[in-house]
Amino acid sequence: MRAQSSATATPSIAVATSTPERPGFGTLQAALGVVAFSLTFPATAWGLEGFGPWSLVAVRSVLAAVIAGGCLLALRVPLPARRHWAGLAVVGAGVVLGFPLLTTLALETSTTAHAAVVVGLLPLTTALFSALRVGTRPSRTFWIAALAGAAAVLAFTVQQSGGALSTADVYLFAALLVCAAGYTEGGRLARIMPGWQVIGWALVLCLPLTVPVAALALAHEPVQLTAHSVTGLLWVAAGSQFVGLVVWYRGMAAIGIPKASQLQLAQPLLTLVWSVLLLGEHLTVAAPLTAAAVLVCIAVTQRSRG
Repeated sequence: MRAQSSATATPSIAVATSTPERPGFGTLQAALGVVAFSLTFPATAWGLEGFGPWSLVAVRSVLAAVIAGGCLLALRVPLPARRHWAGLAVVGAGVVLGFPLLTTLALETSTTAHAAVVVGLLPLTTALFSALRVGTRPSRTFWIAALAGAAAVLAFTVQQSGGALSTADVYLFAALLVCAAGYTEGGRLARIMPGWQVIGWALVLCLPLTVPVAALALAHEPVQLTAHSVTGLLWVAAGSQFVGLVVWYRGMAAIGIPKASQLQLAQPLLTLVWSVLLLGEHLTVAAPLTAAAVLVCIAVTQRSRG
């Protein structure tokens, strides 16, 4: 694979911007990404039944990179232009390494339900990063609805945790920041190159770090292969780390980062459902009330114009 020259990069950008995807289809793709992400925490909990946190994160990244690298090689995709590597590094640091590691460490002591509602603040965090990095200017209605949705999620989180923050919460709040940065940069790059190539190159870029970490972690952390642990590992590697991000970045490129990010307000509530079905966790009465408030906020943000 060879690097794209500036002569070949310019026409590809023109094609990408002159034939945008339909907003409805972009919303569908972003929503599919949210569904994939909503299964991440339950799958991680399954994976932790047989792997240590460092092993799980490193191996999932390596497996996802193998899938992505295979696709890039099979389709003979040229290397991205040099000016895009810094952005891909941000995607790798935030989405491939930072968010998976921090949330996995949090899930060692936190329930998936609690982690899900804390990460429910990710849409607002992503919208803020987008405003700073990409220069988007959503409407006042958009911000009111986004803040209302974030407040509902935060109130649910505090109610679930009894008003006390833990070490797991610190990990989760740090995960919000790094993931929002990765989402924002990935959404920006997805306007220039296909979304699957954005996450694909980010995964490949992280291989020099994830391969040795995986080897060391597997040598020092106990491994127990069970149906749950293997299924959880395979899902977070193929579903969450690659396929989910492919459709997510495509969706963001089509409908814009702020609006796509607000679809993630539904993610913690979907995760709560999976937590009950897959992990046997119990929901409180506040869950359906929060769900109703969040869905209203999503409807408002999707109708508002930036």
